[in-house]
Amino acid sequence: MTSSHSAPGRGWQNRGERPVVETPWFQLKQSEVELPGGRRVDHYLLRLPAAVLTAILDDQDRVLLLWRHRFIPDTWAYELPSGIAGPAEDLAAAAARPALAESGWEPVLPRPLLTLRPCSALTDAATHIFWTRQAVHRGDPAAGFEAERIAWIPVADAPDLVASGQIRDPSSATALLMLARSPGA
Repeated sequence: MTSSHSAPGRGWQNRGERPVVETPWFQLKQSEVELPGGRRVDHYLLRLPAAVLTAILDDQDRVLLLWRHRFIPDTWAYELPSGIAGPAEDLAAAAARPALAESGWEPVLPRPLLTLRPCSALTDAATHIFWTRQAVHRGDPAAGFEAERIAWIPVADAPDLVASGQIRDPSSATALLMLARSPGA
């Protein structure tokens, strides 16, 4: 079914950007955008490095989660281990790196689950989520400060944890709800 609003066309065109703020964590740009019909407007956009997450499931359909505090919203919740990929880093390797550092568990052969683009009207951010059923415990996490506790939680509990606010991160929630819907994935 085709909507009258989805007719093929040029869409919005980025005609150039200038930096407003640049840090190793993000770049805020001001872009000159040409709208369909030719009108031009200024638009701010946020350029972010790729985020990576890993869902590690065991043979009992439990998923490894980190109970952590996020200081910006001042909330506590479960999340999947996560980090930022380097500019030329292999995404699966990038996803495995923070999982090991934050949990002490090294994912074996993580596979892509999905890629999300949150807030696509404001940012080019991509969140790449991987999953595996194999991991090797390497000991205490090198970045133990990242989580107050590390827990193996039944993936079937994900919908209740999301509904109760115990999982707040939208990328973790989406991945866990997908995995809960497909037992034995």
